[in-house]
Amino acid sequence: MSQEARTRGERLQIMLTPEELILIDDFRFKYRMPSRASAVRELLSRGLSAEGFSVPTPGAHSSEFGVTDDK
Repeated sequence: MSQEARTRGERLQIMLTPEELILIDDFRFKYRMPSRASAVRELLSRGLSAEGFSVPTPGAHSSEFGVTDDK
């Protein structure tokens, strides 16, 4: 991949609970990812290619989505 193709021009900010951050960091260290950002990109890639998940209800609020089961 060329350097030009790896340039990222958009920033995405998200808020995480302490428990969600621990899960991200655990994934990062387990797979020896160089940064939290790279771990999040890898998880996004895996999630976007996954099948068998439920479709969110239209009009759902952001607070209804989380990484852990303690919603």
